[in-house]
Amino acid sequence: MNKQLLYALLVSVSMNVSIPSYAQTDNAQTAQSSKATPADRALGKAVRRALAKAQGFDVSGVFVRARGGAVTLSGSVKSGEQIQQAEEIAKSVQGVTSVTNKLTLFHGGNG
Repeated sequence: MNKQLLYALLVSVSMNVSIPSYAQTDNAQTAQSSKATPADRALGKAVRRALAKAQGFDVSGVFVRARGGAVTLSGSVKSGEQIQQAEEIAKSVQGVTSVTNKLTLFHGGNG
């Protein structure tokens, strides 16, 4: 008898547990708005070229993302000065309206 009562209790609890769900339209709209346009790609390339031209700046670990004039820098650089330098260079590129700097220091090693 206790097994049946326990089973009934588990069934009723499991039926009352809410499961979060998300509308697909929200995800589809977010995916569309995050796609880079040709202008975004061109701006990202322009920022990357400007970084590559900077004397003593190693652009190999830097990723540039541009969306509607807003540029995000991510990845790693070898010195703290290069974090600020990268932001200043990105801001100087024509078409850049804002810069989000997520660069970090590269500490080396394999993990």
